[in-house]
Order: sequence, then C-alpha cells, then structure tokens
Amino acid sequence: MRCALVCVALLAGTGPTLAQRASTTNLTCAQARAVVTRQGAAVLGTGGPTFDRFVRDRSFCEATEIGRRAFVPTRDNPGCFVGYTCYEPGPGDRFGDF
Repeated sequence: MRCALVCVALLAGTGPTLAQRASTTNLTCAQARAVVTRQGAAVLGTGGPTFDRFVRDRSFCEATEIGRRAFVPTRDNPGCFVGYTCYEPGPGDRFGDF
C-alpha cells in the first residue's frame, strides 16, 4: 500500500511537466517548421490554450485521412506554413492536395 501511494505521488508530480509543449508563438517560423520536419509529426501550441498536431507529409496521417496545409502564428510571422494537419475527408473534398 505504501509503495502504491509513493508511485501515485510521483506520477501526480509529473502531470504538469507532461502537459507542457512548445508553442509556435515562442519560435521563429524556421524553428517551428524545423520541429515538424525533424520529427515528422509534432503537437505544438499555437497560442494560449490552443494546440494541434502538425505533420511533415501525408505518410504521418491515418490511411483514411488527407492533409490540409497548416499556417500558424510564430514569433516572426503571423501566417507561417509549418506543414499539414490530418483530417477525415467529407463529401466534396479533393484528394492529393499535397
């Protein structure tokens, strides 16, 4: 029982650390793009409590998803192209948009 309490206490202390992520508003456009390019897929904050998952190319999406170009605010560019976001297409969506 004592071990379980210690484990729970240790895990509870790591919660805020795990929730932190890089924010595009603190990065230059080149830095934000480099994160996505280097990792292939990355979850980045986009200002305040908002965030999204950005990918280098469609190979990081599910087989049924397509990509949409993603522009985010960065320290030096309010509309920086960082990569793509994946989404399930609906009626009328085009395929092969990247």
